[in-house]
Amino acid sequence: MAYLDFIGRLHGATTRDYVQRVVDHDKAACAEVALQYGQDYWDGDRKFGYGGYRYDGRWLPVAEQLAAHYGLKAGDKVLDVGCGKAFLLHELTRAVPGIVVAGIDISPYAVAHAKEEVRPLVRVGSATSLPWPDRSFDLVISIGTVHNLKNFELRQALAEIERVGKDKKYIVVESFRNEREKANLLYWQLTCRSFYAPEEWQWFMKESGYTGDFGCIFFE
Repeated sequence: MAYLDFIGRLHGATTRDYVQRVVDHDKAACAEVALQYGQDYWDGDRKFGYGGYRYDGRWLPVAEQLAAHYGLKAGDKVLDVGCGKAFLLHELTRAVPGIVVAGIDISPYAVAHAKEEVRPLVRVGSATSLPWPDRSFDLVISIGTVHNLKNFELRQALAEIERVGKDKKYIVVESFRNEREKANLLYWQLTCRSFYAPEEWQWFMKESGYTGDFGCIFFE
């Protein structure tokens, strides 16, 4: 299991006022709305989630890094667990022409508004029960998703990702390296259910039988 950072620069490009988010809004009420993963979460007010999650090409460098690191080529099959609007899947098809992609997300709204070019290739479903046979994909990715699961659901999701993938897998989770980053994460998050430091994430993944790579998002 290797620690790899493909999205740190992308994540760090967004400015966040952690404390103000709690001061300005009823955080609990906002989280209740966010956890519905509907229009408000994706395209509503920023207090409920993304504040408008629109395609702008920012995921292409991430797709290119993934393709280069994992040696993706035409005909390879890639699954994105928690694909959202499938922007990364679309960019993977640009980075590696001829690649075969699939995605799954808990949000019917996200799937209905997925990038048009890959919309027929994504479906609504849960990370804890992936509807594909064993070893179906050359690469399985899951970015910013599994930390939204309770620990018993998380273990099941990791087992499912391991089951449907071959040898290449990559998961990105929200995490913290110190007390300031932990406080910032708690201020900012709306949907997170599993809060672990990187070493705890690594332990949990190994204990769950996950053999792929992982990375973390930090709220500095």
